[in-house]
Amino acid sequence: MNISLEGKTAIICGSTQGIGLAIAKELALSGANCILLARNETSLQKTITLLDTSKGQQHGYALADFSNNQDVKTAIEKIVRQKTIHVLINNTGGPAPGAITDAATDSFSNAFQQHIINNQVLVQAVLPDMKEAGYGRIINIISTSVKIPIANLGVSNTIRAATAAWAKTLSLEVAKYGITVNNLLPGYTKTQRLDSLLTTNATKQNISKEELAKRMQEQIPAGRFGEAEEIATVAAFLASPAASYVNGTSIPVDGGSTGAF
Repeated sequence: MNISLEGKTAIICGSTQGIGLAIAKELALSGANCILLARNETSLQKTITLLDTSKGQQHGYALADFSNNQDVKTAIEKIVRQKTIHVLINNTGGPAPGAITDAATDSFSNAFQQHIINNQVLVQAVLPDMKEAGYGRIINIISTSVKIPIANLGVSNTIRAATAAWAKTLSLEVAKYGITVNNLLPGYTKTQRLDSLLTTNATKQNISKEELAKRMQEQIPAGRFGEAEEIATVAAFLASPAASYVNGTSIPVDGGSTGAF
């Protein structure tokens, strides 16, 4: 099975922490040259030093604030003038938690800009070279809420579903060029976002974070939260030549907790 990414270049968004960082590390281990895209230059510089270079990989980074579509557009256009991108990891932090009935209308439009519009900007920039190379992997890190909405994540549930529909449509249009588009749906994974959700929801329920975490883990067949590295290994497979016939899918990586076919 060919899972090597030697000679391939990947862009990983939101790659200085959590799942994005884990994916960057895993793609580098597979031989990819990694370009990290985030807004904090100090964190980017630190992250670069964590990536494997044993196969001669050359890593880099670019600054982009995903709350500003033009910022993202400027960054990706500069990158593609210099590099052919074979793998794009769309990974952006989700909207703040809260009931959909309490959500301000601006929160929906802001989330749409941050996720759908930025994804579209990035894809349109990398597609020409992917088509010419006859190889492309677009992987979107979304959420299991694509299958079943998660309580108290009203805006996130809405925008994640929209992202999945966008991705499925894209997959149908680009498959003939040797390009695949797939979504990873992480379950509860040990990241800063999970910690934030635990803090918010524990306060609302007037219980400790530890008690809430225990209750949540009891609902997961695996009996625990996931590790970011467990998401990353699936992403690395989808990015590889071995996954050439996997296209247009949404794959939960959640310890078996999603109650849907």
